[in-house]
Order: sequence, then structure tokens, then C-alpha cells
Amino acid sequence: MSLTDAELAASLAERAGRLLLETRAALVARGDSGKALGAAGDLAANALLCAALREQRPDDGLLSEEEKDNPARLGQRRVWIVDPLDGTREYGEERTDWAVHVALAVDGVAEVGAVALPGLDLVLRSDRPAPLPAAAPRPRMLVSRTRPAAEAVAVAEALGAELVPMGSAGAKAMAVVRGEAEIYLHTGGQYEWDSCAPVAVARAHGLHVSRADGAPLVYNQADTYMPDLLICRPEWAGPVLALMTRNGAG
Repeated sequence: MSLTDAELAASLAERAGRLLLETRAALVARGDSGKALGAAGDLAANALLCAALREQRPDDGLLSEEEKDNPARLGQRRVWIVDPLDGTREYGEERTDWAVHVALAVDGVAEVGAVALPGLDLVLRSDRPAPLPAAAPRPRMLVSRTRPAAEAVAVAEALGAELVPMGSAGAKAMAVVRGEAEIYLHTGGQYEWDSCAPVAVARAHGLHVSRADGAPLVYNQADTYMPDLLICRPEWAGPVLALMTRNGAG
């Protein structure tokens, strides 16, 4: 029986995550570390995902961080957008805050997505939303553990929010889904593969998703760069967007 798009996304994210864990363990056992782990993991996971998508969805477009871009995708309504290893630094450091992203954008909208967190043995899916956990009395805002954006830090200070450093974009977005934080605001620039799957999953779970100025997130563009991103609990969208507007976002 053929898989639905959501089932396929989840299955592939889980398989790629398992392969990444196996690849890292084998490389660590032979003495490799750091960037070598990330490079090998990227290649292995990308090969698995792209081969499977081309076999299972041959009529759809494909955009992957680790593949040469094919402009033919721009003329297609359905485009799979994948990040085989989101958080190569964290993966190479043998941390758990890295992810695998598999998403399907339809007419530019992140419709279907799965984000695997292999280090936590979790796959979060757009077709299996769960109720949001209770929010903390004091909002928690996720920021990069290595280069937190000044705008996000300023918004956190204005809201009285606690800053929570974390690794990959997928890990941060899923932390909001899982109730570990209330706000993920990123203004340091990303690419479509960094956010497409997390956005699909977050939106399915009832979170607010947008650009930092409130504009919609549009995927499958010729220029895959995306300057900013906001994923947060609905009650925090207004205050964060107001602060960003006051500070000249967008």
C-alpha cells in the first residue's frame, strides 16, 4: 500500500535519522570527530532521502541543501524540501539538538512535514498534531547557542523572556512544539530547507508561523534565502510582532 505524503515524510525522516546515528557511531569508533562526522552524515542522509523521494514521488520537484539546485522545480506545484542534517556542528559534537527535515511545499506553502530528532528518538509530524503543553509563566525564547541574533535578544529583554540557547533550527522549533519554550525568533538568515519542515509541523500543532514582520513564509523560490522566521505560541505572536515592527523588522 502506498504511503501518504505525511507518512512518507515521517518514514524518511526516521530512516535518515537512524542512518545518521549509525554513521556517527561507526566514525567515532574509528577515531573521527568534529567536522568529519558532519560531512559524512550529510552525504549519507542526503543520498538516502533524495533517492527515496525520486523513486516514490518522481513527478514532484526536489530541493535539498546537499544537492545542486534544479531550476525545473520552480515550475512545479509540489516540491519536496529537505535538510538531511540540520545542525552539523551539534551532530559532530555528539549532542542531541540536531534534526532531519523532510517537507512538502505545495504552491509555496509548507503543507506537509516531519522533523526527526534522532538523539531523542522522536519524530514530530504534521499529520499527528498533539495539544500544546501548558506555557511557562515567564516566556522562554530560543536562540542560537553560538550566535544569538541581536534582534532576538532585544525582544527577549523587552518581554522579560528567558533566553534558551539551542542548536539546530529544527531542534529549536520542535522545542516550542514540545512545550520547552514559547518563542523561537530568528533574524540571522536561513534557507528554505532550514524551516520548511519545522514550519509545517509547528503550524499543524497550532503555533503561529511567519516572517519576523508577520508576512507569510513562501517556499520554492528562485532565491532560497529566508531572512527571518517566527515560530511561537499564538498568544505571543502579537507582542513579538509589535516589537519587531517598532524596531523596523522587514
